[in-house]
Amino acid sequence: MRNKYLSKGHDFLITVKAPGKLYIAGEYAVVEAGYPAILVALNQFVTVTVQESFDYGSIYSKQYQENSLYWKREGNNMVFDNRDNPFHYILSAIRLTENYAQSLGKQMRCYHLRIDSDLDSPDGKKYGLGSSAAVTVATIKALCQFYRLSMDKNQLFKLAAIAHLDIQGNGSLGDIAASVYGGWIAYRSFDRQWLKMARRQHSLAELIDLSWPDLQIELLTPPASLKLLIGWTGSPASTSHLVDAVGLKMSNQRQGYQHFLTESKACIKRMITGFHQGSLTLIQKEIRYNRKILRALSDLSGVQIETSLLHKLCETAEANHGASKTSGAGGGDCGIVLIDRQINAKNLLAAWQKAGIEQLDLHVHHVLD
Repeated sequence: MRNKYLSKGHDFLITVKAPGKLYIAGEYAVVEAGYPAILVALNQFVTVTVQESFDYGSIYSKQYQENSLYWKREGNNMVFDNRDNPFHYILSAIRLTENYAQSLGKQMRCYHLRIDSDLDSPDGKKYGLGSSAAVTVATIKALCQFYRLSMDKNQLFKLAAIAHLDIQGNGSLGDIAASVYGGWIAYRSFDRQWLKMARRQHSLAELIDLSWPDLQIELLTPPASLKLLIGWTGSPASTSHLVDAVGLKMSNQRQGYQHFLTESKACIKRMITGFHQGSLTLIQKEIRYNRKILRALSDLSGVQIETSLLHKLCETAEANHGASKTSGAGGGDCGIVLIDRQINAKNLLAAWQKAGIEQLDLHVHHVLD
């Protein structure tokens, strides 16, 4: 029934997509303002479709069919029939984008919003590819087209970062950057305390045009010889919970935590130099060092980052000439391997399969629009 609202060829049908991501290095440190990380955008997407409606609106997701939302307009406000829903990131993205649109004099309209994601497996398993960030970015991009709002990637990042932060409350927002810019990126997080104060002093339109303290986003070109392999352990992990747990433990270990931050920043700077120089050897060296300091952070905090299966993933890769580590917050989800593409990875992948590790056949995605 709901699909009839999304017939192809309709004058007001808009479809956009945003890619998922994986962290390559710099995890945990990147949640602190000014500390760098490297991420990559992947060719798995959240797709958002918007079609104008003249009586009521709906939000529908293939992943949450039983929880579709219906709403209507009362003036410029969205009034929902059902407030108990799984669409918090989408609603935050809608709210921020419509606030921005209204500040530019746009008239609010009704529409049907459809979300489809291939960032999780067909049977609902979460791979840890940043679906909440991708759906936030895709929703904002779709509504910007719907309301004919001109928005560059820098503005899109800032609006999506605010929308995502309003819901999650922590994290670096590097996954937002990966979904917006695509490809390989070096990312430094902005000062969230500054943003909190700036939101009281500036309009949304002013805020997304300002220079945000500590924020840096640089597109990187990998060496031609670099091949990225991704292994999934079959065990989903909660990034926000792990980040909170490490932060809580580190509040009593300031000296050790500061040492970790300093080492992580130096490591990522050297890795970025490796990208600039096209040196796979230097990049691999720093991948291994980043794994080492993350394991030290795990020991210091008592929070398990490298599970036994992630350890197996990494050690198997190292035995087959790859440089490997956990990706993201760890505790499950994925591990990554950077390897020379001329090396035959057959033995590595066979060992993964034997251990119950699934190779994700994903590739780097570059955002062109």
